Order: sequence, then C-alpha cells, then structure tokens
Amino acid sequence: MESRVVENYLKAVFNAREWSDEAVTVGGLASRLGLSPSAVSESVRKLTERGLLSHARYGAIDLTPEGRRIALAMVRKHRLIETFLVQYLGYTWDEVHEEAEILEHAVSDTFVDRLAVRLGEPDHDPHGDPIPRADGTLPADDQFRLDTVGEGVRARVARVSDSDPELLRQLDQLGITIGTTLTVNGRDDATIDVEHDGTSVALGLTAAYAIRVIPKP
Repeated sequence: MESRVVENYLKAVFNAREWSDEAVTVGGLASRLGLSPSAVSESVRKLTERGLLSHARYGAIDLTPEGRRIALAMVRKHRLIETFLVQYLGYTWDEVHEEAEILEHAVSDTFVDRLAVRLGEPDHDPHGDPIPRADGTLPADDQFRLDTVGEGVRARVARVSDSDPELLRQLDQLGITIGTTLTVNGRDDATIDVEHDGTSVALGLTAAYAIRVIPKP
C-alpha cells in the first residue's frame, strides 16, 4: 500500500474515534473514506497484518500504538496546515480542509515543526480541533455535544466538525463560529433552539451533533 493510502486510513480511524463513542466498523470507515466496503475490508486486513490496526473479524477497528503514532503525526500536519492557510493566506474555515488533505502528504516533519513555531505552537486549529504536539500528546478538552446541553444553559462554541463545508458556511452566515456563546432555549425531535447576541436560531440535529461546546457560568 502507498504511504498516502496508509496515512489516510489511519487518520480516518483516529478522526472517527474523536467524534463518536461508537465502534469503528468497516462499513463506517467505507462511508467516511468514500470507498466500497470490500475495498476497505481488504485494506484493513493489510494494515492489521502490518501491525497498524487491530481488527477482530466482524468486530471493531482500532489503532495499535504504532498506528496511533502515525495517525497523530498526520493529524498534526493537517491541522497546522489549516491554521496556516487561515492565518496567513486568507482562507475561510470552510475552504481549508480539502487543501490540507492534499498538502499534508507533501510536507516533511521538519517543515511542520517549523510551521508550528511560526504559528506560535497553537493548541487548536480554525475549527477548534486540538492539534497534537510534536511528542504525540493532545491538549486536554472538556467539551460536550451541543445536543446534550440542557435548556437554559449558556455555552461557548469550542469545536465544529470540518467534514461538511456547506454546514460551516451556513453556521458562518448565522454568526456561529468558534467562541460564540449560545443559550439553549428548547428542542424537539428535529431541532434545537439556541440564542446568540439576541438572535434565535433553530439548528437541525446534524448541526447540533457537529458542534461541541464548553458550558459557561
């Protein structure tokens, strides 16, 4: 397998574990990567043989220590590149993910370490995602999905999934970005009503699942 393919698989498993407590499966990984389940199953088998993934037949997929090391290095590259594109090249937060997907495979570890220094060793990228440190550790994050926050609670937006650029554009138009304070006013089976800066907004559950917040006093 090409190194680029290996890196993409390991990063996809890491990202899936970041955003859900559910087990990573062949089907879920296939959906995330846009590939057929049969192709993913074969690649998972090869990566398991190489000691980068652990996978019991028909069971959950997880990273081995070596697989996690490689995944964290790729996530570090990706998120530092996103940060650079926003801070220095004027990209918006909905534009950077695809660019970083390309560039992360072309830069060296030395380049990334120097980029981190130039950026001031940031802890989080433009979407609020934690940036792994050079030693593979992650900044601590005490966040909750917006859909789990109770009515009347005020919370600060700390992180938004970058998997859907259209959702990021919609949130931007609504004035919801990293650091925005939201108050949860109510909910039903399809939406969550929030308020910010005196404006009430009904967010669909897909948007609520993609937003992580930190409660405010």
